[in-house]
Amino acid sequence: MRRGMRGFTLVELLVVIVILAVLAALLLPALAQSKIRAQAATCNNNLRQLTLAFLMYPDDNDALFVHNYGRPQTIETRNTWANNVEDWANSDDNTNTFYLTGTPLSPYANRSYQIFKCPSDVTEAPNGPRIRSMSMNGMVGDPGILTNYFNPLYVQFFKMADIPDPAAIFVFLDEHCDTINDGFFINRLEDYEWGNLPASYHNGAVNLSYADGHVETHHWEVPGTVRPPLQGAVGAIIPATPRTDFEWLKQRTSVKKM
Repeated sequence: MRRGMRGFTLVELLVVIVILAVLAALLLPALAQSKIRAQAATCNNNLRQLTLAFLMYPDDNDALFVHNYGRPQTIETRNTWANNVEDWANSDDNTNTFYLTGTPLSPYANRSYQIFKCPSDVTEAPNGPRIRSMSMNGMVGDPGILTNYFNPLYVQFFKMADIPDPAAIFVFLDEHCDTINDGFFINRLEDYEWGNLPASYHNGAVNLSYADGHVETHHWEVPGTVRPPLQGAVGAIIPATPRTDFEWLKQRTSVKKM
């Protein structure tokens, strides 16, 4: 007569559960890091596509860069590289992708709105996920009525010939979700305060693209540059001391006039 099969004892089940828990503890951080790296890679690819469109635009427009208006002209004309102005309220600009598929850059980017967003930015306004997390260097392109307003001692780059070293001047970056509104990323370069704060979605790092077309990731050194969303800090002045991070970005924003 065949003997019955022996089942697991309680002790054996507990051992198996402990082993599974240990394996999960070891694997989950690795999976999380993989997700972060994948999101950073997608963000970089989006920046590359935006920058390619930015570099193609002057060929059809008298060698001039695309308009890079601030909030007043963005809302008035909807004729700048990013035609929406985001907030933490219920603005249609937060969610209406038409504003991004109808920009002057859109014909050079297959009218894609996805390339304006970093997938690591998961914050939402009350009316839903916001459609853009990228901003453009305020010293690049024609800022219209804001020309010479913030940084009169520095060069405004209207065309590629104005940039002495295209590999050293950034064009697009991730902006922190608290300060992003229009697509115009600007700070007063002599004040050492963040008016617009760069993002730090990628393990304390930001992705940037440059006027020569290359994309890079930069890790911030000052803890104060890396901060969680506060949802409502738009327009706040954020101290940038010590100066390490601010100075690094300043050197890649513009050059002083001769």
